[in-house]
Amino acid sequence: MRQRTIGKKVELIGIGLHKGVPVKMVLEPLEANNGIIFYRSDKGVSIPMKAENIVDTTMATVIGKDGVRISTIEHLLSAISAYGIDNIKISVDNEEIPIMDGSSISYCMLLDEAGVSELDEVRKIIQIKKPIEIRDEDKFVRVEPSNQTIFDFTIDFKHQAIKQQKYKFVFSKQAYKEEIARARTFGFLHEVNYLRSKGLAKGGNLGNCIVLDENGILNKEGLRYKEEFVRHKILDAIGDMAILGMPLMGSYISFAGSHKLNSLLTQKILSDSNAYEVIALEDQNTEKMFEFAKAVQ
Repeated sequence: MRQRTIGKKVELIGIGLHKGVPVKMVLEPLEANNGIIFYRSDKGVSIPMKAENIVDTTMATVIGKDGVRISTIEHLLSAISAYGIDNIKISVDNEEIPIMDGSSISYCMLLDEAGVSELDEVRKIIQIKKPIEIRDEDKFVRVEPSNQTIFDFTIDFKHQAIKQQKYKFVFSKQAYKEEIARARTFGFLHEVNYLRSKGLAKGGNLGNCIVLDENGILNKEGLRYKEEFVRHKILDAIGDMAILGMPLMGSYISFAGSHKLNSLLTQKILSDSNAYEVIALEDQNTEKMFEFAKAVQ
């Protein structure tokens, strides 16, 4: 199985969720072994997607270098991961990825427009070899060895519209588009003033976020999935785990996980050479290659 990039340059314009300003985003193909590179076109600064370049995880995953930041990268990275894209340049002219409708389906549509192109270079994956966990009281995120890529997430909110939700997602591109991509981010009305006092959620509205008050959901159209809240947490987790820099082969399990815990997990995995193995998908790894080929079709 070969590395992938997109077939052509594509772009869109949208609003940033937290800053509330218009952002133009351009996706461009890259040659093999370049990885995922973010670029602030208004600053002329490139930021490679590496765990050490994650600079903030408050309400979103933020990447940065030399004082230049790009926020809310997780939804786009989630879609890029689902499409099996290894090399891509992501340019924005402001400090946030456009939020679109609060899910990743718009990015999937953009990637469908761009197409996927195979490159003449072997693809590599990161296979988990032993359990690794990050815990914060009863909250945790964990990866375990598995011959599949699985995201198993549980949330528990003291709110009648959410309560406890659990969802187990066996990774594939098609399943992602059907089960995960349309799940929107969510927030509570009582938190809005606090978030805005911190310079966050300025672009949030009922068109790009599920909003809940003490009685229920304010969005008139209701939910897209029965378990939309936990499915969005899986969408986030897929994007956050893409920070590993290679496709993950392993089982991700979480109770009430967050961007912060996910970031700490990727750092802990990469810091322990006994925790993983980098595998080239060549002929001698036929079984692993078959599993990943199925996942990204």
